Amino acid sequence: MDPKSLCVPAKTIEEAILLIRGQKIMLDADLAILYGVPTKALNQAVKRNARRFPLDFMFCLTKAEKNELVTNCDRLRRLKYSSGLPRAFTEQGVAMLSSVLKSERAIDVNVEIMRAFVRLRQMLASHKDFAHRIADLEKKYDKQFKVVFDAIRALMTRPTSPSKPIGFQVKEKGAVYKTKKGGVVRANNIRPIGNDL
Repeated sequence: MDPKSLCVPAKTIEEAILLIRGQKIMLDADLAILYGVPTKALNQAVKRNARRFPLDFMFCLTKAEKNELVTNCDRLRRLKYSSGLPRAFTEQGVAMLSSVLKSERAIDVNVEIMRAFVRLRQMLASHKDFAHRIADLEKKYDKQFKVVFDAIRALMTRPTSPSKPIGFQVKEKGAVYKTKKGGVVRANNIRPIGNDL
């Protein structure tokens, strides 16, 4: 089948690849959507062929990992109410799924998923290669270009400074009011009258 006629865009596949436990994985629910089968059917096929999926091919997420995913990824909100823990398939596990799910769509989608994993690996390798090149150039040209290399390195790293708090911050003291009894009250200490508990 021609990759252009495949109804799953490459961007959709790339967005479904997550990094958990230091491995690039895809969740069973995402794979089921891509393959066009219910998640339950995909998991049943995996259970029937358990020997094909050792721990380095597929593992179940812990409850804490599931909660973290639901909290951090809006598109995974549907997992919040699922009773079971999701399964995570590594690149090898996704490749093994093509031998378990024997439909034309599964084969075509699997080819696209493998291409997405390869593109991701190439992007990561080029980023590492770029960092090595900068380090080599820095060794070669000592103090002359240290400022330039420091600036490039600063652009490559994420900022570590804490973000500003959200909301309006008042930095002035409250107004002073006189009471009927001759006392003084600051605006910060005034409470609404009525409905006092």
